[in-house]
Amino acid sequence: MATAASPLLNGTRIPARLRHRGLSVRCAAVAGGAAEAPASTGARLSADCVVVGGGISGLCTAQALATRHGVGDVLVTEARARPGGNITTVERPEEGYLWEEGPNSFQPSDPVLTMAVDSGLKDDLVFGDPNAPRFVLWEGKLRPVPSKPADLPFFDLMSIPGKLRAGLGALGIRPPPPGREESVEEFVRRNLGAEVFERLIEPFCSGVYAGDPSKLSMKAAFGKVWRLEETGGSIIGGTIKTIQERSKNPKPPRDARLPKPKGQTVASFRKGLAMLPNAITSSLGSKVKLSWKLTSITKSDDKGYVLEYETPEGVVSVQAKSVIMTIPSYVASNILRPLSSDAADALSRFYYPPVAAVTVSYPKEAIRKECLIDGELQGFGQLHPRSQGVETLGTIYSSSLFPNRAPDGRVLLLNYIGGATNTGIVSKTESELVEAVDRDLRKMLINSTAVDPLVLGVRVWPQAIPQFLVGHLDLLEAAKAALDRGGYDGLFLGGNYVAGVALGRCVEGAYESASQISDFLTKYAYK
Repeated sequence: MATAASPLLNGTRIPARLRHRGLSVRCAAVAGGAAEAPASTGARLSADCVVVGGGISGLCTAQALATRHGVGDVLVTEARARPGGNITTVERPEEGYLWEEGPNSFQPSDPVLTMAVDSGLKDDLVFGDPNAPRFVLWEGKLRPVPSKPADLPFFDLMSIPGKLRAGLGALGIRPPPPGREESVEEFVRRNLGAEVFERLIEPFCSGVYAGDPSKLSMKAAFGKVWRLEETGGSIIGGTIKTIQERSKNPKPPRDARLPKPKGQTVASFRKGLAMLPNAITSSLGSKVKLSWKLTSITKSDDKGYVLEYETPEGVVSVQAKSVIMTIPSYVASNILRPLSSDAADALSRFYYPPVAAVTVSYPKEAIRKECLIDGELQGFGQLHPRSQGVETLGTIYSSSLFPNRAPDGRVLLLNYIGGATNTGIVSKTESELVEAVDRDLRKMLINSTAVDPLVLGVRVWPQAIPQFLVGHLDLLEAAKAALDRGGYDGLFLGGNYVAGVALGRCVEGAYESASQISDFLTKYAYK
């Protein structure tokens, strides 16, 4: 998710049947280590690196600079009053509820686990059951999704001809690449057929990007899969070649401190995702500056940059040898325009559609019997293809995924609605969003006669997830090239529109950015 949420209710009224207690509760927890700005107006500070943006990308970049590269003279500046950016964990401990209103989990890759362990959170990690099913709504029924290609023949989500088409295409029996950048839809239809696209990939794009796969770039959005065909001539050929390359060039020994997740799963923390940015903030202490609004950045006369901030205590100026902008591209565009109009123009063209996160709870008996496994709602959640007549993009089974998310006898469901194909959600009231979600859930998961849900939160993100559209990588390269032409060495771009939208990719991108910044500072020292 991408920006601050819209005000709640906006003067509208929730109908009595869907009214809930404490809708305006919002997470504003800030770890105690964050320092206040200097008290004197016109104060001047200096740093080897200023990280603009205290979301997960910025905080992890600063943490990586300290833990991996020994660069401790860093400032992280955040315009909002709390760290974490779009990570928004909310808790009602007296009622036993804990939920997310931004990202909901992460893939437990080694970079993310390393960041968690370095932040003192190893014992707070929680992992989903790798055997828990995922579902796609198709023809009125929630159908399990195969967890690996070998499972495909045994699932009813696709027809036998559709499975055969997918297998032959993966082997390379399909039309050749068109010689231009393909959309996700074009790539998948050509390689794997219509059924894989319509029943698996289209809802997956909705769930990850809230995007339109006819416009998303395969190369930019799903680069690892795109490279398989590029390097191996087909998806399976590329997979075999990748395995061969790995056997020739084995990875270095894995960090013994890291836990070993079982199977393909997702992870979070005992008290939600906010534990990670709060722990990093606490570790960085006075290096994190909250409620600091960057108003300008200029090239310094004696190398580096001067950043001017509005803070609660007055104007503060910071002299920095290097700067990384981990804020949304449209914010970076406005700030960088005085330096480079070409870079600003490129950054302004990235698109962020609106998404709403609607969190509701039902009694367990409200779940349809055919959706229960051993008497329980089990699984990661469900995705809804746009062709199936429901407005909700997908639903996360929060109380099934991680422990202590809901009290006994209740299920907690996080629903996403909106995205690139449904931008009209911004004109809907929160009661209308709740009604849309409840109406959809009663079509496939909740009994039609069930009691009204307890509504815990409605969070509307007007500019949510950056879309990696066809041409995305060219735009990003154009922005970087414009900064290079202008002589702005040591000014870096980071964040989810650069690294990828998943939380894990933001962390991986932070490590990559930290390496680039460290290399620059090493060269800087010898200039």
